[in-house]
Amino acid sequence: MPVKNRFAELQDEITAWRRDMHENPEILFETHRTSALVAEKLRAFGCDEVATGIGRTGVVGVIKGKTDSKGKVIGLRADMDALPIHEQTGLDYASKTPGAMHACGHDGHTAMLLGAAKYLSETRNFDGTVVVIFQPAEEGGGGGKEMCDDGMMERFGIQEVYGMHNWPGRPVGSFAIRPGAFFAATDQFDITFEGKGGHAAKPHETVDTTVMAAQAILALQTIASRNADPIDQVVVSATSFETSSKAFNVIPQRVQIKGTVRTMSKDMRDLAERRIKDICAGVAATYGGTAEVTYHRGYPVMVNHEEQTEFAAKVAASVSGGCDEAPLVMGGEDFAFMLEERPGAYILVGNGNTAMVHHPEYNFNDEAIPAGCSWWAEIVEQRMPAA
Repeated sequence: MPVKNRFAELQDEITAWRRDMHENPEILFETHRTSALVAEKLRAFGCDEVATGIGRTGVVGVIKGKTDSKGKVIGLRADMDALPIHEQTGLDYASKTPGAMHACGHDGHTAMLLGAAKYLSETRNFDGTVVVIFQPAEEGGGGGKEMCDDGMMERFGIQEVYGMHNWPGRPVGSFAIRPGAFFAATDQFDITFEGKGGHAAKPHETVDTTVMAAQAILALQTIASRNADPIDQVVVSATSFETSSKAFNVIPQRVQIKGTVRTMSKDMRDLAERRIKDICAGVAATYGGTAEVTYHRGYPVMVNHEEQTEFAAKVAASVSGGCDEAPLVMGGEDFAFMLEERPGAYILVGNGNTAMVHHPEYNFNDEAIPAGCSWWAEIVEQRMPAA
């Protein structure tokens, strides 16, 4: 099993990079320290080109192989940003930034890709060019889209692109992947119900927005149970309910609801948006009020390409001895934007028995580093074998 010996040698160094980033988390596009660290290391590795400021704070490194007989260019992407969560791990390298922590393992992703970049810069045992992509703002900021919008794919001639995410609950260093739709489209909605406020002792003189909004929340659940094909996937979650009055004896003039929609197809995404608007308008009219729905389209469905997925699974099996079929994931992932621009694949690597991502006690498992680095390196060396 070719977990490369070089990564066993580098593991302590890569772990130190990872823990330094863990101790100094940065949110969304504010990855200034992390981006500078990444750029500094890529230059020290001897990358042929290091570009900064792509997608605001993204960093790209270019590594040329010993030969380039076919003009092949592969992109490898890692995310750098942390989450607005207060860390509760008690680690000696826990976050020093109040209200921010690497609760999704992007510190591990960045460290592993840096490790692969160091190895590839040393050996250059491939025929073509590898572009290492370090992206800000995966956690809701759409940094992947911004890097694409800045012309990254065209500027560096990227032909295929590959991504990776750690996955708690899977054995450390094991892999799982699936072709086609993998991670869900993630949208958000804001709904404002307007009625007529008044005294709670005189409800007949009001148009009660609390009752209106409560009925709408229940009715929204019929999108999944009565509008969607039972074999398709849709999750509609109302997650915030706020009245314009907080008094015990006032029926509020206005109620605002916020929530998310997760879908796995364009048709279901369109259906969910349409039904949310229709249901809220209908419920509001029934009670004599009005509803204003603002629907925000976020990350699209992340779709793995067939050929690249098959190849990525073969590489994973060569590294760890096997590769499982991953389940559908109703979470979002903005690598979807890169896969809309170029064929490629996204894989999960096991993080062991740790807290789930986005939990204040989560921590990336450093024992996954050799497998993750080896997969990155093997993607390059097997896809672009030395001439």
